[in-house]
Amino acid sequence: MAFQPIVALVPGGTAIFAYEALVRGAQGEPASHVLAQVGPDNRYAFDQRCRVQAIEQAAALGLGGTEASLSINFMPNAVYEPQACIRASLEAARRVSLPRERLIFEFTEGEAMADPAHLLNILSTYRATGFRTAIDDFGSGWSGLNLLAMFQPDIVKLDMGLLRGADTDAARRIILRHTVAMCRDLSIQVVAEGVETEGELQVLRELGVTLFQGYLFARPGFNALPVPSPLPR
Repeated sequence: MAFQPIVALVPGGTAIFAYEALVRGAQGEPASHVLAQVGPDNRYAFDQRCRVQAIEQAAALGLGGTEASLSINFMPNAVYEPQACIRASLEAARRVSLPRERLIFEFTEGEAMADPAHLLNILSTYRATGFRTAIDDFGSGWSGLNLLAMFQPDIVKLDMGLLRGADTDAARRIILRHTVAMCRDLSIQVVAEGVETEGELQVLRELGVTLFQGYLFARPGFNALPVPSPLPR
């Protein structure tokens, strides 16, 4: 696994809100290399192994000594029975003394609507268990608003393509302003992911976003919990 921090803006600087666990090959190969080897026959085992690996590895790197949460990507189409699928995650969290409320499970907007009833059952079970949930890449597809109407996750992660160049693109700023306001009204936290420039950061701060992820703060660290760069002034 590689880990990338999600940074919260706090008075006087930044704090680490969470680390996202990103799958990598044994030699650091990118996620695309690993996911290309995942098919229907090994999807369930892969999903389960990634969850446990993320929890155990983050704990070994010292996550438990911080207040940061751990965000884990999961594959809704790999989950057959939610209660059964979370047992290994709960057991791994118990072994490393990581409270379940510090676990966030995120899925992409594109995966969300393949089987809406199945997904809603998963999300409801996770919430009842004490996990938090997040929609990743929000704004990259066409199903996001329908999903929010059916289920309000704890966190929405704005797709980097939506915020890229927002400091020079009025249309993007308008869309972002209304998206952030909508999430605020629904009591959903917003993470701006893929932030790369100080201009993007400034616009997002003006719109009320306080959680950020991207190269401007830190790149993913292979088998490491990176420390974010100081907040640009």
